[in-house]
Amino acid sequence: MPFSYERTIHFPDTDAAGVVFFPNYLAICHEAYEEALAAAGVDVRVFFSNRDGLVLPIARSEADYLRPLFAGDKVRVNVAPGRLSDNSFAIAFEIVKRGKPEKTAARIRTEHVCIQAATRERTALPPALAAWLAQG
Repeated sequence: MPFSYERTIHFPDTDAAGVVFFPNYLAICHEAYEEALAAAGVDVRVFFSNRDGLVLPIARSEADYLRPLFAGDKVRVNVAPGRLSDNSFAIAFEIVKRGKPEKTAARIRTEHVCIQAATRERTALPPALAAWLAQG
């Protein structure tokens, strides 16, 4: 199920030119990812704790920056996850600058793999994550 996360762009998000620094787009998307998991009932503290020996690194990311964002701008991040395989998934993010009219500021996509922390070998997605992806 698609999820939307609303947020204000803050001064620390920006660079010396006063626009959002490009890696901070990924940080904003990760905030939205965490909020989407929590909204789906996933205990984020447990999920990211590595208690079960699993980690979910980003294996690929891509971004299209369509217009600048500045401190004080209000944005909505649309989150659309999708399963790629039994051990990987992708999340498509759309960052929309709110206002009249609303305008897409960036489109970002991340691909994640599930691996055993000790061996670094791919393994099946954990049940909570698989359930979240099934809702998408």
